[in-house]
Amino acid sequence: MKSNHLFLVLFIMLVYGSSYPVGKLGVDNIPPLLFSALRVGLIFLVFLPFFKFKLPRKEMIRPLVMFSLTMGVGTYVSMYFALERLTIVAPIIIGAQLSIPFGILLSYFFLKDNISINRIILIIISFLGIIIIAYDPRIIDDKIAVILIVTMAFFYALSNMLARVMNEVDTSVMNGWHGLISFIPIILLSFYFEGNPIQLLEGINNVTIFSILHCALIVSSLGHVSMFYLYKFYPVSKVLPFYSLFPIFGIVLTILMFNELLSMYEIIGGILVMGSAYLIHKENNREDANIQKKAVN
Repeated sequence: MKSNHLFLVLFIMLVYGSSYPVGKLGVDNIPPLLFSALRVGLIFLVFLPFFKFKLPRKEMIRPLVMFSLTMGVGTYVSMYFALERLTIVAPIIIGAQLSIPFGILLSYFFLKDNISINRIILIIISFLGIIIIAYDPRIIDDKIAVILIVTMAFFYALSNMLARVMNEVDTSVMNGWHGLISFIPIILLSFYFEGNPIQLLEGINNVTIFSILHCALIVSSLGHVSMFYLYKFYPVSKVLPFYSLFPIFGIVLTILMFNELLSMYEIIGGILVMGSAYLIHKENNREDANIQKKAVN
């Protein structure tokens, strides 16, 4: 990978990792449904000048709707509810790595991808890591938070699988419709469960505004577009291993922003989850290399 592309992918991982502690700043001041709605609403506005309500091919509309709901509603809402419930952020960052084993399981059942014995073992180890983290005294009494973390990872994996199906859909079209489609149900849920959004936003402080803008414009818009840019130069197998870095950036930022110290449960569980995710990436690279060799021969 070229040096400028290497710096870009490291920046993207820093941005991805920052979404958790910065998102925590936001949901500490406004409700999670409203925060999620504002994030996806801004994504829609950013991409509106580029996609201009253009529709993809007919067979791509259903996956696009499903992607929008699984990413916008499933992933973001469960993520921000978890951030609101917990006083610590690291378990949520570590739990996000469960999206990798979830992704493999979903690909096996729905896309008929092969799943090796090594992957099965690594998936089991990663879930054991989450179980260990769940026994942290700071979250052991909040089973709902643990369920939200696992739910977030599941929906993120599902949305990525749907994104693979739509690899031919233009980035601006996918993100623009994603923002609009997911905004409508989230803002309605926010109005019903949290109250009038306009009243909730009265007196909003600069920290919350920064949090919303960062998550929508920097993480979702700039981060995702930059990643798609890299995919034009490198195969997915070359870029994916860097995803193992974003939890490290996120945890470091969490420590710096909130003086949050990792417990032994988080260290041991984190090693199991993140280590398994990294080894699954390695396994994917090895398999892709073998496929390419066979194709050449």
